[in-house]
Amino acid sequence: MGKPLIECVPNFSEGRDLTVIKQITDAIESVEGISLLDVDPGQATNRTVVTFVGEPEAVVEAAVRAGRKAYELIDMSKHKGAHPRFGAMDVCPLVPVADITMEQVVPHARRVGQRLADEVGVSGYYYEYAATCEERRNLAAVRAGEYEGLPEKLADPRWKPDFGPARFNPKYGVTAVGAREFLVAYNVNLNTKSKDRANEVAMEVREQGRPKRDPVTGNVLRDEKGERIMIPGTLKCVKGIGWYIQEYGIAQVSMNLTNLSVTPVHVAFEECRRVAREKGLRVTGSELVGLIPLKAMLEAGRYYLKKQRRSCGVSDRELVTIAIKSLGLNDLYQFKPEEKIIEYAIADKKRRKLVDLSVRDFVEETASESPAPGGGSVSAAAGAMGAALGTMVANLSAAKKGKEWEERWEEFSNWAERGKAAHAELLRLIDDDTDAFNKIMAAFGLPKGTDEEQAARSAAIQAATREAILVPLRVMEVSLEAMEVAKAMAESGLPASVSDAGCAALACRTAVLGAHLNVKINAVQVTDRAWAEDILARSRQIEERAVALEGEILEVVNRKIAPSAG
Repeated sequence: MGKPLIECVPNFSEGRDLTVIKQITDAIESVEGISLLDVDPGQATNRTVVTFVGEPEAVVEAAVRAGRKAYELIDMSKHKGAHPRFGAMDVCPLVPVADITMEQVVPHARRVGQRLADEVGVSGYYYEYAATCEERRNLAAVRAGEYEGLPEKLADPRWKPDFGPARFNPKYGVTAVGAREFLVAYNVNLNTKSKDRANEVAMEVREQGRPKRDPVTGNVLRDEKGERIMIPGTLKCVKGIGWYIQEYGIAQVSMNLTNLSVTPVHVAFEECRRVAREKGLRVTGSELVGLIPLKAMLEAGRYYLKKQRRSCGVSDRELVTIAIKSLGLNDLYQFKPEEKIIEYAIADKKRRKLVDLSVRDFVEETASESPAPGGGSVSAAAGAMGAALGTMVANLSAAKKGKEWEERWEEFSNWAERGKAAHAELLRLIDDDTDAFNKIMAAFGLPKGTDEEQAARSAAIQAATREAILVPLRVMEVSLEAMEVAKAMAESGLPASVSDAGCAALACRTAVLGAHLNVKINAVQVTDRAWAEDILARSRQIEERAVALEGEILEVVNRKIAPSAG
């Protein structure tokens, strides 16, 4: 397990005065351990979405400092903007990113609210997973009536704040603090300036839908409780409205995608295109506000490649490029993956990674007097090259012209995706192996002056040694999986590339045998012999299978290269 990371995405009711925004973000960045990932001000909405990430304690502190600074600088009595709002720091959601569960995030969200009340003197509500009751789970319900409705709302016992005093603060308003899943704020651009036309599209696609009306009078129909009868929209887990953005001169369908596993970005985009086309409108592109998970971009890239009947077993970089172009994310301004994709934005850019070196630099670094990278990293690199070769044959086969080949593009695409997954993991394992070696060295360097220090040092050495075994074991497993791709391509892939499939098998087999040596040499140092013997038995089976598979693949390759030679 790594360090637990929480993302915080506070929205501030100021999008025009950049000096105010800068003071707020400076307060956030003043907390050690916080990475400020994105600051997205909007002129028309008069709202700024800020995204930062860090460990739980740092995130709580940064959120409180941001709320305090918003209290000092923003006057809600003067605020006007297109987006629903009811407070200076309007919402402050916490989102689990890595090595932390939603259940663990909830208490941190509630600490933010309580500290805002105790230290800043503001009031507010908990929503989504942090909600104190079901009626307050939905942010739209919590924020209903907006800032202008707060005096009446706060006087209603049913809407007593979850934290802070139940009195109206005209300068600040209130804050909604939540714990939620990753939410993507996503706007689809239309070739119109009409807010009403954009809202028509929004009501068709959003989950809530539109009010049902009497076909004769046009009046909104209501049920026996007086509630509006709604006609549901087509997209689940989507909230949306239409608005006009003066700075771009266009109307947009502005959506919050609250569960990407239910409605991904590309599905929302395509549905907006369909509805807009039916209404005589055209979608010109789209805009992401804040950040998006890499997985969502890769899914979009694969979706559009499949529509083109092209192999999806291409690099993440190419999938992201396809997604950007297909979704029109460069329509309003340049979409920068390194800033807008969360995994890229939080990557440690200061760390020198072996995988990012040129081939020449990697070879020369290996040849240097430094003990790392060593055989484990080189084995992972060999496996990655072999897996990539097998993937290449699958991609070439998927792209081959002719009815016989074109009918099988999806079969080859599936093999290419398996190969791509293997070489992607093996690339990560290049650095993981060197990191594991460095942890062993660090453990040996721990103090050993007292009995307690000796015990702690021994435990650290054993933990690091286990990791130094599990990493090459994984290299063996993934390289063996890549050999299955090589075998399939040798048997049924493009005949002109059969020698490449053979080379792929040889490289992967080398990776298996090389990594096995690393497993064996480190296993000697493990004091838990039962655990070590189990690992050694597993690794022997993988090597035996790899050697046998290499023979099967080379037999096919040599027969196809020189059939008369037998």
